[in-house]
Amino acid sequence: MPDDPIVILSYDAVSPLGIDLEEQWQNALAGASGIGPLTRFDLTDDFPVRIAGQAPSIDALPYDFLKPREKARWPSPIFRYALLTVTRALQKSGLEITPDIAPRVAVTFSSAIGGLDAVLAADRNLMGRGKLPPPFVNPNACINMIGGRVSMHTGATGPITATITACATGVTSMIVGAMLINDNRADAAICGAVDFPLTEPIVAGFATMGGAFVPKEGEAEQPPQEASRPFSLNRRGFVVSEGSGCIVIARKSFARAHGLAIAVEIAGWAMTSDAFHHVAPNLETVRRCISESIAHAGISPDRIDAVNAHAASTRVGDQVEAQALKEVFGQRMPPVSANKSMLGHAMGAASAIESILAVRGMQAGMLPPTINYNPDPDLDLEGVTATKQTVDQEYVLKNAFGFGGCNACVVFRSNP
Repeated sequence: MPDDPIVILSYDAVSPLGIDLEEQWQNALAGASGIGPLTRFDLTDDFPVRIAGQAPSIDALPYDFLKPREKARWPSPIFRYALLTVTRALQKSGLEITPDIAPRVAVTFSSAIGGLDAVLAADRNLMGRGKLPPPFVNPNACINMIGGRVSMHTGATGPITATITACATGVTSMIVGAMLINDNRADAAICGAVDFPLTEPIVAGFATMGGAFVPKEGEAEQPPQEASRPFSLNRRGFVVSEGSGCIVIARKSFARAHGLAIAVEIAGWAMTSDAFHHVAPNLETVRRCISESIAHAGISPDRIDAVNAHAASTRVGDQVEAQALKEVFGQRMPPVSANKSMLGHAMGAASAIESILAVRGMQAGMLPPTINYNPDPDLDLEGVTATKQTVDQEYVLKNAFGFGGCNACVVFRSNP
């Protein structure tokens, strides 16, 4: 381990499992599902997707960024979700961003989809009513503006970036933040991702790609809560969802010097590119990403106590991840949990939210269940947590694999 490792100070999330983080954690342990009917827009009779993972409304909460003027300028929910999770994570961390500290605090907060909903609303007004878009439409569309708003809200003036790696964005944002700290460009970083993909073209587009869950023709209608079923024999694609996750990280010496509590260490990480296909993953580079992250942590695979899987619930994605895990761990497969069974797939925000659940699980010594699990004999994957488990976790692997072959893995280590 490095003499001065990167540590997680605090974290916060908004997801289909709730607004309050402790509520989300208890719902996860209970195996609750955040999937329900899709209500973010009016559905036509022939719209292919009818369900989604939707976060509860936060508009009534007493935060300064939810004032009418701010909501009018920044109508996309991504800005409300992001600023809420950042505000609460910073409060929990105890990190006060003073003018002296501000230049050494980085912001690596991004999104996979961005504020497309605001652009669509402006386009409909322009094409249908001839009404010119308001001046804040383009800023709403710029994914880098999420980090910009976080920086303005917190006063952080260190390096800022919005690295977009599709479904791996949350983990990649954390890795980039850790790299900036390791390179002595910052002492702390506000990392994370947010997404609101519940717009007609995005949801329908995932359906026509064969990625999003669509009921099987002729099959009896099932409850929405049973639709997301990673690693299962009857998996039929992911359920599109929304949310935000913020992770505040720092150099360990910085945290100690400022009297800040430490949650866990970020022991290792890796990123690889499939260079293979725009959607289908490549086994070799997925396996290599897992292996390199473990090696970067300075440990062997048998030291990993649990895996928080990407597990989107697609046929080929789950198959490749399962095979990669078997090749890395062999007969010593650790417990494997798949949070998307309850959360759905929040795109770039998914791996941020799931990282938070992984860290919370390390601190509690618990692994939430993977609900709706019906073992697929073709995967032959041992260790999937179909029920919640009590597990001592010194090292936990988090996988995140995005469209376009963007692979990112991180290894967390409990703070001794």
